[in-house]
Amino acid sequence: MATSPKFTIPGLTPAEGKKLAGVLQERLNALNDLHLTLKHVHWNVVGPHFIAVHEMIDPHVVEVLAMVDETAERIATLGVSPMGTPGAIVEGRTWDDYSLGRATTNEHLGALDEVYVNLLQDHRKAVEAAGELDPVTEDLIIGQLSKLELFHWFVRAHLESAGGALSTDGATSEEKAAAAASKASDD
Repeated sequence: MATSPKFTIPGLTPAEGKKLAGVLQERLNALNDLHLTLKHVHWNVVGPHFIAVHEMIDPHVVEVLAMVDETAERIATLGVSPMGTPGAIVEGRTWDDYSLGRATTNEHLGALDEVYVNLLQDHRKAVEAAGELDPVTEDLIIGQLSKLELFHWFVRAHLESAGGALSTDGATSEEKAAAAASKASDD
């Protein structure tokens, strides 16, 4: 992260602007990573439901890229330089790289379920942190959260049984979620 900004938005101190920009930088890293992960899944998904999942992902990629842009622009508005380089993303992330390569639709959707669970939890923490400092930034993150939760529902709809059971329930990693989703599709 850059040094303290010389200015920030009216109503905040430079230190508060820097703190808020730090929260947003974490979200920028996560959203950039999500964009790349979704494109990776788009290119590597196979199986009987290939076209449905392949085509479901692209519109969300466009939404995520818009979130990336609005997040970076909010950081800049706060007087801090947004960092969107590959090195900054990797250095700033607190999670492992996406673990699946070429895999079935259910395996990828199972792994994506786990990706979204963690991403959404972190986005909710960012809402709380932003809410303590700035309602505009809080609103930006809440808007993103709504779109991310909607797509997570799309993913989970593929993993849900007619009785409402989620095949990935209890999974603690992408690999375990992928295996559980694959096993459920075999049953």
